[in-house]
Amino acid sequence: MGVCGLLVLVGLTAIVRWGRLDPKPPWSTSDPADTAPAGVVARRYVWYFTVAVVSGVTSGILVAGAGGRLAMRLLAATAGDAAQGRLTEADEVVGRITVGGTIGFIVFTALFFGLATGALYLLIRRWLPAGRLGGVTFGALLLVIAATRIEPLRRDNPDFDIVGPGWLSVAVFATLVVAHGMAVAAVAGRYSRTLPLLSRRAPSVVAHAPLLVLGPVAPVLVPVAAVGALAVLAARLRGVTAAVRSLRWTVVGRAVLVALLLVSAPGFASTVADILGRGP
Repeated sequence: MGVCGLLVLVGLTAIVRWGRLDPKPPWSTSDPADTAPAGVVARRYVWYFTVAVVSGVTSGILVAGAGGRLAMRLLAATAGDAAQGRLTEADEVVGRITVGGTIGFIVFTALFFGLATGALYLLIRRWLPAGRLGGVTFGALLLVIAATRIEPLRRDNPDFDIVGPGWLSVAVFATLVVAHGMAVAAVAGRYSRTLPLLSRRAPSVVAHAPLLVLGPVAPVLVPVAAVGALAVLAARLRGVTAAVRSLRWTVVGRAVLVALLLVSAPGFASTVADILGRGP
């Protein structure tokens, strides 16, 4: 638990120090991609994907993983004696914290939840506010749209009947989700300033070495490669890049995000109300 606390502290420090930084590619964004060679466009895609992997996995370890483990320990401790020794949905024993279980939870969270949120952030970052508000907004989007439908605030999670109280579960996990979104944005902003385009030079290859963490989830690389090929082809079409960078596209994107929030809000509120009424 001490190590998890230290990891969370590092994550919070990253948010404070780098939260104002927006992702900054090492090329001029005013250059039209449809005039660049296909190889350059492909390397730009690899650059974005590397930033997504680093920001998502790092934040998944520091905040979602380590912070989630601390949250579980806190909720187990406040659940009372009746909850101790009972099995959770993941077949873990309430009140028993093991090194293997902690490592497994952090790695799983970083590779799947972290990687997904890192990629999502890079996809929608143009539609988010600049600076620190962008990270907060991204965290809020994760909370309202995804937290009650995927994790960690699923209504059908039986663990909320065992640990708690409900208000503490909501407060802790909601804070964790928003903080994770802020960490993703902060790490993406910082790492983007150190990552060059992929080339044959050793420093460039080393800088892209974080992609090796995808080894355990190698099947993910198939759709990633397919999306990359489509992105390269689309960027080569005249006018596509200009349209994506236009004010109209930004307005449409932000309108879509607002619409998703409005549609998701009733379900989010209903699930939160349900969890507030549960617990030991």
